[in-house]
Amino acid sequence: MKVDVLTCLALAVASLVAMVTAGRSSGRRKHKEVFLGENSKFTFGGRIDYKLKKQDSTKTLLIKSEQLLRIEEHDFAMRPGFGGAAIPVGIDVQVESIDSISEVNMDFTMTLYLRHYWKDERLAFPSRNNQSRTFDSRLVKKIWVPDVFFVHSKRSFIHDTTMENIMLRVYPDGNILYSVRVTVTALCSMDFSSFPLDTQNCSLELESYAYNENDLMLYWKNGNDSLRTDEIVLSQFFIEHFQPSSGLAFYSSTGWYNRLFISFILQRHIFFFMLQTYFPTMLMVVLSWVSFWIDRRAVPARVSLGITTVLTMSTIITGVSSSMPQVSYVKAVDIYLWTSFLFVFLSVIEYAAVNYCTTLEEMRKMKRGKLPSTFNASLAMAFDGCFHDNEIELSPFPRMAQTLTSDPLTTPTQNQEIHPSEGTRLRRQRSVRENVDLLLSHSYMIDSYSRLAFPLSYLLFNIIYWCLYS
Repeated sequence: MKVDVLTCLALAVASLVAMVTAGRSSGRRKHKEVFLGENSKFTFGGRIDYKLKKQDSTKTLLIKSEQLLRIEEHDFAMRPGFGGAAIPVGIDVQVESIDSISEVNMDFTMTLYLRHYWKDERLAFPSRNNQSRTFDSRLVKKIWVPDVFFVHSKRSFIHDTTMENIMLRVYPDGNILYSVRVTVTALCSMDFSSFPLDTQNCSLELESYAYNENDLMLYWKNGNDSLRTDEIVLSQFFIEHFQPSSGLAFYSSTGWYNRLFISFILQRHIFFFMLQTYFPTMLMVVLSWVSFWIDRRAVPARVSLGITTVLTMSTIITGVSSSMPQVSYVKAVDIYLWTSFLFVFLSVIEYAAVNYCTTLEEMRKMKRGKLPSTFNASLAMAFDGCFHDNEIELSPFPRMAQTLTSDPLTTPTQNQEIHPSEGTRLRRQRSVRENVDLLLSHSYMIDSYSRLAFPLSYLLFNIIYWCLYS
């Protein structure tokens, strides 16, 4: 009986000791829990990482950013210093790339970093180490920022991958840096009078939409150094230089506004158009001259060559026109293409004249009886080289003493019976007729003169063209 009583007492003492020990352990674990935020509780298994707690200020800062910047205490729908002098807003731009330049749409697409600098004393906060605080787009929507927009822009957007590319940096004294990464497509009024030997001057214009010069003053933060560019390489243009400038824009209903300009000059590379337009055009013109060395009675060869060069020139002109805007003035490339087309067309007309003169010459010789009765001029001209001048007896060239009234189909002995009293008057009229007779009776001379006249004329045109536009 005594043993049972002692056993019960031992069990009771053991249970009491276990409860006390468990209570102390639970108290220790409760003190190990550290509250590092409003809604977050982190429990460390064993010890508190005080080093991590010291490095990350968000774990010990009990005041929200909105409370630190006193956002709830001010109306940020109003600009800083509302009712007073205009607030100065500095602009700094770094051009990342020029994505495209379209001649058809007359616009360009540019990606850039747009940075704004201004001071808003409402956002000043106390700081022991005078360090700034950086925020993203979530805080930008709660404060006042300048409403700068791009004049003459067609499309623009702020990049949002993976988050909106917006940065806000606030300094203890209230100075603010606001930076966005934006891509904008803007209008560029281009002049194609000298295309493709042209130089284009485009500009991107920045302006406040709501605040005129009495409320907001835009200016370049660092003067000419406010515009910086990365290494930009374009396929068809060479960028000579970027230049910032400023001015004023007037609107009749709202007044004067400060406007900033980002001007850049583009000089077109000519080598692409030399390969695609000028060299093929030159080759087609030279190819059309080959017909001058083909026998004038080879009708199929010369006609097919002339038609081929004309159609090829038409294709080149159509291809160039389709890639250009429909402007109402003549471009430099149009002058070159249409002049070259005229040379090709004249080479076809030259053969038509040669063919006609050859036909008249042979018909005259048939009337004089110099050709055999079995000769068929139409069949002879239909084959290449089957009929030659040495196969017939050519009549001698009429002398300069022939009269205007003499019949060109008569024999030379008949033409010599001229009254000498009509000398001076008849000689003045004979010159034109004799030149025509010379051309009709010697049609091969047209080809001989064309072999020299066409290349020299085209060479002179090229010299004048490249000296004028290059």
